[in-house]
Amino acid sequence: MKPSLLLLTFLLFLASCNTNQAPAPEEDVNSFSFAFLTDIHLTDERHAPEGFQQAIDTLNQLPVDFVLTGGDLIMDALDQSLGRADTLYQLYKKMASGISVPVHHTVGNHEVYGWHRDEEGIESLPEFGKGLFEKELGPRYHSFDHKGWHFMILDGLSRRDDGHYVGLIDAEQEQWIRDELARTPKETPLVVVSHIPFITVQTQLTRGSLVPNSETLVLSNGTEILRLMAGHNLKLVLQGHLHFLEDLYLNNQVHFITGGAVCGLWWENQPGASPEEGFVRINVKGEEIDWEYVDYGWTPPSAP
Repeated sequence: MKPSLLLLTFLLFLASCNTNQAPAPEEDVNSFSFAFLTDIHLTDERHAPEGFQQAIDTLNQLPVDFVLTGGDLIMDALDQSLGRADTLYQLYKKMASGISVPVHHTVGNHEVYGWHRDEEGIESLPEFGKGLFEKELGPRYHSFDHKGWHFMILDGLSRRDDGHYVGLIDAEQEQWIRDELARTPKETPLVVVSHIPFITVQTQLTRGSLVPNSETLVLSNGTEILRLMAGHNLKLVLQGHLHFLEDLYLNNQVHFITGGAVCGLWWENQPGASPEEGFVRINVKGEEIDWEYVDYGWTPPSAP
């Protein structure tokens, strides 16, 4: 056999072998991971930038599609001057720009500017209340879709007559939720995010079985909002505010995860304190989830 004919025969043999190989498995389009970072409380004190940078460095090593924040991103704007509040926002934005995936923000009580200040004319400022948050980080509530799941980011903060915040979904937003649900197929898996929790066992665990939750700890109309979602495929509710880690898995369908705190105990943890500084990583496969709390290993420099 001539060399050229021998080479052609060999190449045809290889081609036939390749066509008999099993195709590579396709990527499961319904599988993904994301991170939930709540209660960062970033400040230029307490070595907080060092700690937050370590959290970001750890996060950027994880295969996540995006990040949800759970509010309380800065240490405080409620009772600060506009200049101080803006300084904290700019510090947060600069550091958060180092996160390598898209970030969806939730407003917390510490992002609200000026509610606790008694200054003439302050309420006329466009930054007052949640105006500064919306100016710097986006809408106070919004939604998006990802790989067949629908995410709803809520603003769970309202203001009492005395100026202090309470956990409450306002009427405007309640109507928005109704409209969102009306245009979302009932079988679509839902994720809801609120800084102020819908439900928690923290109060009963730490203060006594019969102690009620206060209006600053949970959404006072949380039950009514959840009832709007009856008949929909609610799978996950992500909560912050409490610096507490819990997973309440109800009726074999809905996880209510309160996500600990990136800052731990306001950046002043001692070794072994609870909660450790960390964040939640959530893995989705089909319509099922599992999760882990990522302790990113930071210890306050002042700790022994």
